Amino acid sequence: MQHVNTNIRLTLPVVCFVWQIAMIILFGVFIRYDEESDTHWVETKAHDNITSDIENDFYFRYPSFQDVHVMIFVGFGFLMTFLKRYSFGAVGFNFLIASFGLQWALLMQGWFHSLDPQTGKIFIGVESLINADFCVAGCLIAYGAVLGKVSPVQLLVMTLFGVTLFAVEEYIILNLLHARDAGGSMVIHTFGGYYGLTISWVLYRPNLHQSKRMQGSVYHSDIFAMIGTLFLWMFWPSFNSAITDHGDGQHRAVINTYLCLASTVLTTVAISSLSQKTGKLDMVHIQNSTLAGGVALGTAAEFMISPYGALIVGFFCGIISTMGYIFISPFLEKTLKIQDTCGIHNLHAMPGVIGGIVGAITAAAASESVYGKQGLINTFDFTGDFKDRTVLTQGGYQAAGMCVSIVFGVVGGAIVGSILKLPIWGDPADENCFDDEVYWEVSEPTFHTSMKIKPKSPIISSQLPDEEEEHQESIPPILEYNNHMIHKQQDL
Repeated sequence: MQHVNTNIRLTLPVVCFVWQIAMIILFGVFIRYDEESDTHWVETKAHDNITSDIENDFYFRYPSFQDVHVMIFVGFGFLMTFLKRYSFGAVGFNFLIASFGLQWALLMQGWFHSLDPQTGKIFIGVESLINADFCVAGCLIAYGAVLGKVSPVQLLVMTLFGVTLFAVEEYIILNLLHARDAGGSMVIHTFGGYYGLTISWVLYRPNLHQSKRMQGSVYHSDIFAMIGTLFLWMFWPSFNSAITDHGDGQHRAVINTYLCLASTVLTTVAISSLSQKTGKLDMVHIQNSTLAGGVALGTAAEFMISPYGALIVGFFCGIISTMGYIFISPFLEKTLKIQDTCGIHNLHAMPGVIGGIVGAITAAAASESVYGKQGLINTFDFTGDFKDRTVLTQGGYQAAGMCVSIVFGVVGGAIVGSILKLPIWGDPADENCFDDEVYWEVSEPTFHTSMKIKPKSPIISSQLPDEEEEHQESIPPILEYNNHMIHKQQDL
């Protein structure tokens, strides 16, 4: 048995206190309200001839912000509660790293995108909050790959570097390459996916099978995970449209995402049923692959992809993502030694790449007859230094942006993974992974404890003392009907 020190009584409070104090100091130095959230808004209205407060950006953006915020804290958190004994860690650590990450993201994104050169200050408003949530989403995606195998201190370190890398690659893709990526197929999902997968590869555990008993789901844990799925599915149109231009761009992004997600559900169900000899559905596929369409349409959501085009993207994404869970996940684990707990490769990384490709093709195929002259300028922001850019050139830069996100995810993940591999973070032993009891006070008996005192053999049971038999009867058995980590090859 592997003996490791998982006591984080000192390291976790120190990291939380020191980093939060650092946030307070940095916010005091750099962060200020923007003109629409400052008390001088009254003067701004008079100067710009604004007649009503309804023209404040808050009233345009806040509904989308709230939807995205729910996705970050409820959707992502509950989606990861499928493990039978790791629900506290899924929701609680999601809460922790998102709360830290959004503060760090406001600073990092502010330094790269909105630092006032005259005052040296970062002015934030409601759109800044949305972008910070987007940044955190990339780190939460990466968390899915290492779910149950790392300590909360490691997660905070992973988030610190993840937000930093995100801000840099976002600046390169959106500002320097001038690629369009409203829903973050490249910037968020592709980066977050490969960042998490590479960290998981570096932190490979050859003896993870010792926690095999904890790697499955139970009926109620899959129900909770499905709650996360439904929140994400319902609010994904807001995610893809939250920072698009007011008017037709935002309207179109909602319609395209709405249709794409609906199409994805049907093909996911179809492939899930075909993959089983009995035709039964696998909740792993329904919880995850049904969301892949929202990921894949992130880049092209505001483009004129057309309603039937959105349905086509969703159609193929449902097939590809579900097939990924059936075939690619076992290959990644057995051959490439990537232990992807949540299957983020099939929900985020691979659909993110598909989204980058769809965005590049759609941009390159754009025409004035479809968009209109001013429509092309507005959609692709062909203004200023980019006023002479053609749609073919734009398509090339879209593809380049996808490559940048992959490189940052892989290289950054390798570096951060090497840091997290140091034996100082209090990560769990191989036999104690996926168990809340390592880092949380758990009031009920643990799964493995109850299993130890509930033998299957009636001969062994008859040899137990009376008090053990009484205890054994008092603990209801946990029936494992599905396993997210063990993939059984079945004939289609």
